[in-house]
Amino acid sequence: MEKFDITGVPETMIQTLYARAKESKKPDHKIYDEKAIEIVSHMDYDFSKADKDFAMSSGVISRTIILDRFVKNYISRNPDAVVINIACGMDTRFYRVDNGKIRWFNIDLPVTINIRKRFLSEPDRVVTIAKSAMDSTWADDVGSTDSPVLVIIEGLSMYLSDKDIKQILNIIGSNYRNVTLLMETMSPAVVKKVKEKSIDASNAKFTWGIKSGKELENYGIGFRFAEDISLTEGMKELYPIYKIISKIGFIRNLSNKITVMRRS
Repeated sequence: MEKFDITGVPETMIQTLYARAKESKKPDHKIYDEKAIEIVSHMDYDFSKADKDFAMSSGVISRTIILDRFVKNYISRNPDAVVINIACGMDTRFYRVDNGKIRWFNIDLPVTINIRKRFLSEPDRVVTIAKSAMDSTWADDVGSTDSPVLVIIEGLSMYLSDKDIKQILNIIGSNYRNVTLLMETMSPAVVKKVKEKSIDASNAKFTWGIKSGKELENYGIGFRFAEDISLTEGMKELYPIYKIISKIGFIRNLSNKITVMRRS
């Protein structure tokens, strides 16, 4: 068992990791994350708040269902793809979608990467970069590529500012021409009024949101909006009642979304 100290936004990665491990242990699990189970078993950390945070855990599993499916489909069409996982935290998606060919780059703050390295020994095709998402030099570390690029930004945008979002998108748009972006976004109404217990206990605060990913076309980074996938699509698989609830426009719009943008 390893003990560590972490707070603020980086601490949220521990809570989301626990949510995936907890779901994976259920007999009727909707996702299965063997790595998450393994890592959590070696952590000396108080998971009690995450254990009781129903809203957080449901959201994490819903977005995992959606993102895993999208990434697997993308890789099946682009088997030599480069995947850039911004704000990777303790994400273990590579181990669930790897086809034996893809190159995968995990990017996060040094404090996060230091903890990640204590629990994960990555294979050769996974490169870990200890830099802020707003530091343009991470693109130099990834290097240029003629392969299709998939960028994943999960569980980050809602903690940033408008300036930060523009900086990240401009870095991506300036360095990769054939790129698909998947970014989790939050409704402004949720940013202002909703708190998740385990997230709030980490002193992390929601600060940014948009009504639709189409708004990102105005950021001048060359991307075109493709679609918004409401997390209610993942909730349908967790809770059958959402097959009815998700038809209500207000509910769909209030839920977090996976915004899909493309530049080619």
